[in-house]
Amino acid sequence: MKTNLSHLMSLVDEEEKKFAELLKNLRNHAYTSSTQELDGKVNITEDYKGDFEEEFLECQNSQKRITIMRSAIFAKNNEFKLSDGRTIQEAIVDNTNLRRLKSVYNNLANLRNTKDRVTEVHNSYYDCRTLNYDIKAMKSELKKIEERIERTDFEISRLNSIEFEIDL
Repeated sequence: MKTNLSHLMSLVDEEEKKFAELLKNLRNHAYTSSTQELDGKVNITEDYKGDFEEEFLECQNSQKRITIMRSAIFAKNNEFKLSDGRTIQEAIVDNTNLRRLKSVYNNLANLRNTKDRVTEVHNSYYDCRTLNYDIKAMKSELKKIEERIERTDFEISRLNSIEFEIDL
């Protein structure tokens, strides 16, 4: 089958939803319900044995398909390289860390110097808190991080559209 990483990730998502539904059905079909009369006669009220066996097999097959597709994604993420030489997987890890760093920079960029007047019975003064960094430099770094993330995301997106063959 000819596909690309974007399509393969969508297929994995669909297959995992199907797998979750199968697991729910397995729990619901794990038992056969019956009533037993005092004389020993058994009346089956709900027989899910056939459904259970069919769904159990499909569940195993679904898990195998998920494993194959996830393995292909992992392999391609470590095979396809960005223009700077990083693999997709390395770039994903870098972007995850950059997004955390962006959050810290964003919080720091929103802080301000403070000056609060304190009045006591016989004394008044200002309680001052001054930032230990240049806020303009922090905003500049924040902008650079955002641009790096965007460039990397764009390149990953471009690489995710490269077609390749996979046997499902």
